[in-house]
Amino acid sequence: MHASPSRLLHPVVALTLAVLAAVATVWGSTAPARAADGDVTWTVRTAANGYGDDRSSFSYTVNPGGTVKDEMVVANKGDEPLTLTLYAADGFTTDKGQLDVLTKEGRSTGVGAWVRPAKSAVTIGAGRTATVPFTVRVPANATPGDHVGALLTSLRQADDTEGINVDRRLGIRVKLRVSGPLRPALAVENLRVAYDGTAAPFAGGDATVTYTLHNTGNAMLSGNQKVRVDGPFGTLRTDAPKIAAAPQLLPGERWKVSVKVHDVPPAVRLSATATVTPLLTDDAGSTSSLRAVTATAGTWAVPWTLLALVLLLLAAAVGAFLLVRRSRARGRDREDARVREAVDRALRANGKEDARKA
Repeated sequence: MHASPSRLLHPVVALTLAVLAAVATVWGSTAPARAADGDVTWTVRTAANGYGDDRSSFSYTVNPGGTVKDEMVVANKGDEPLTLTLYAADGFTTDKGQLDVLTKEGRSTGVGAWVRPAKSAVTIGAGRTATVPFTVRVPANATPGDHVGALLTSLRQADDTEGINVDRRLGIRVKLRVSGPLRPALAVENLRVAYDGTAAPFAGGDATVTYTLHNTGNAMLSGNQKVRVDGPFGTLRTDAPKIAAAPQLLPGERWKVSVKVHDVPPAVRLSATATVTPLLTDDAGSTSSLRAVTATAGTWAVPWTLLALVLLLLAAAVGAFLLVRRSRARGRDREDARVREAVDRALRANGKEDARKA
């Protein structure tokens, strides 16, 4: 498992804070978190005790006002003694869908405020391990539901080449489910659809569907997602390709989604529908599906090229009709003129004949 440092600018000094890939990795693994950087030579793991011998993380169900005591084991794999800072921090979901934790300077109001190691720092001899006791004290007014963070070990080192301090962190997830009514709920918000047609008169275009998933409940939730685009009255349905499940969202968090649906017919009026099935994972790791939630939005998809072609054909047909009618009218006029001329000749001939007889 790896801890790769990232850099942030502190108002006073330049400070690089490790975005603890190890924290995220150890949450899904039973192996101890381990740093790959040559300057970081320690691992962290859960202690074997009454809570279990092979835990991948710390997970508890606690009543409001309750207390939990547990331990974390830190091993120094290096050749020199190691002094590490210990603290807890709240978790959050990053824009990439990964679970991260606040820095020590961040303001934690949940796990980071409730979990307290027995000491703020620990010194471990070369090749030795240390057991770090910690206590979880849940306030009496804590909100029921899921709260997530991590218990962290930190080593701040000077980087002379960069002129900055590097803070490397390793930790283990702490998940608390505070007893009380569990109300998992996921909402699909701000759904929009935009259509991008093509110049080909009979070809389909791309519909881009965007929306926001909002965890409006008090439990961690993921969700299976499906998106479709329909023409008028549900006709000409086009389904989006398979969409990856949403990441685990903490209560109150939002996750933006953008899906492109290809080969959508330009059916003048389109309707996009997003259907999300929330997924709730219990403490045993079993996942259950909740009632699906949907949202719908519409947009115009006028086939301008086809419309222009139809108008041209219609104009050509009207023009042809007018030309034919005008040609027929001219033919009738010529025939009427010929008849009148023949009548006039006949009348003139009869007049001359009558004159001779007289």
